[in-house]
Amino acid sequence: MTDLDAQLLAAHEACDAPALIRLYQRAADQAATLDAACFYLTHAYVFALEAAHPDVEAIRARLVAEGREPA
Repeated sequence: MTDLDAQLLAAHEACDAPALIRLYQRAADQAATLDAACFYLTHAYVFALEAAHPDVEAIRARLVAEGREPA
């Protein structure tokens, strides 16, 4: 298990939405494939929407750019 995996699990256990948003974006940045990156971005997006987080539009823009969210 990587350090990022451990941090994600701890953030889930703590229900720490800001950490989950940040960590899922980091996971997307480090992903080996576009599909994996978009998988992580989708998780970040859902948590950001639920928390009315300021990164919502930036995450959505990344998903739109990859054709994973309608413009």
